[in-house]
Amino acid sequence: MPRRRHAAMLLVALSALTACSAGPSTRPVIAVRGDTQPTESARPSGPRDVPPLENYDTQLSWSQCTETTKLRMGATAPAGDQTYECARLTVKLDTTGRPGRGSLGLALLRVGTGGSPLVVVGDADGEPGTLKAARLAASLPPETLSTFTLIGVDRRGTGKSDPVQCVPEVARVGIVESDPDSADQDDLLEWVGRASHECVLDLENKLTAVDSWRASADLEQLREALGVGVLNAIGVGDGSRVLTMYASRYPERIGRMVFDGAPDPTLDVPGVAEARAVAAEAAFTAFEKDCVARGCPLGADATKRYTALLTKLRDKPLRGNDLDLTAGTAVSAVLAGLADRSRWPALADAIVAAEGGNAAPLTDFVRRHVVDRDDNPPTLDAALVTACNDTTTRIPPERVKVMTEDWRAKHPLFGSWFARRMLECGPFPVPQAVKVPKLSSAPPILVISTANDPVTPQGGTERAAQALPAGVLVGWQGSGHGALGQSACATAAAHDFLANAKVPAGGTVCPP
Repeated sequence: MPRRRHAAMLLVALSALTACSAGPSTRPVIAVRGDTQPTESARPSGPRDVPPLENYDTQLSWSQCTETTKLRMGATAPAGDQTYECARLTVKLDTTGRPGRGSLGLALLRVGTGGSPLVVVGDADGEPGTLKAARLAASLPPETLSTFTLIGVDRRGTGKSDPVQCVPEVARVGIVESDPDSADQDDLLEWVGRASHECVLDLENKLTAVDSWRASADLEQLREALGVGVLNAIGVGDGSRVLTMYASRYPERIGRMVFDGAPDPTLDVPGVAEARAVAAEAAFTAFEKDCVARGCPLGADATKRYTALLTKLRDKPLRGNDLDLTAGTAVSAVLAGLADRSRWPALADAIVAAEGGNAAPLTDFVRRHVVDRDDNPPTLDAALVTACNDTTTRIPPERVKVMTEDWRAKHPLFGSWFARRMLECGPFPVPQAVKVPKLSSAPPILVISTANDPVTPQGGTERAAQALPAGVLVGWQGSGHGALGQSACATAAAHDFLANAKVPAGGTVCPP
């Protein structure tokens, strides 16, 4: 693996980029944008019932992809005899200054025997929607799969869709390995500056087309290709943002929708980052308690041993083939592990292995962000571009430095990591803003929160439900990112809503 080299010319270019990206010193309200205003049509008003189900008549060409899908999921592929079929959908690119010109391909996967389609949209920085649909098919009630055909979509730039792979590998590695507790921000600024520079050059006018706004328009093209009048869908985490935009743009097309964790619509960029730091600390506390209950190798000292490991790695990182286990890598890996509740036992074992000098199990949690693995492109590129296109906010480095010091004291495990990540969008071009239409009428939408969710914190998901005209909240008192397939109670509520149009009582609480 090529090692990092500091280049004077790069630093000069970076200085120019960061000088142009200075933003307000107070917290600006987060804005969601795009390049074109939606066409206004007759918009529904007043209360609405849960829409009826309808069969789909797809115009898409599907082919068998069971074995390749299982290979993409690797060792964590679910057991069972599910059959997967794959297809591609061509959608409009819609770049800045070239509306309606150009196209790109989206990867789709279907699983299930039901006559009604149920689209699955995931996080831009998480597992691609095709694989998420495959996993959900193994954890949802069998009746769900006989009522619906799950259709996972790799949102633009992710998974097997036309990829966004513009960040040099050395920059990916540098971003992940960067120590969040370093007093010097220059190393991270160097790598995000290089990432921005290469993405601007490589993607050219396509750069601004990779965002949640256009991803919502992709879903409308998918609905048309499925030949149905409304879109039934599950949004996982940031995928719920895409579905919220879809609902705002096409209110008459809202079908039965479930949001499994949703971004906070009320907080600005620093507010969201700090809320995630708080939630991550709570998730680690739950992880430590789980260790004690299971008698895991970390025992009752998970926090102490984790922080001691970071100190050890700062003195002497563990070398790897494509990624070193540094303090930064370890923090990123632990955050990824906390988000996946099913892998908590493996996360505990990985921390113990790292204490003994074996880096591989822990770096395995974050390797997908950096390298092409199991025929899955690195997730960092599309996640970074999407996140920076989804906001007009740019936080200047001097402001980030102040917040880093403050959050390190208030949230010692993860505060500095979340603060420093606000540097990542600084060098990227600021997108044009768009006013998202106000959603004033909708059928019930089921929103599921998770008590200790480090990706979409519980409070933010609750506020997302309150912002919907007919949001119905079910809260799981568990941990990790997402409740579907983890909580039997929340999963049953989602099934009854999706398959039988049974709307649960708002405020229903599911046990951990």
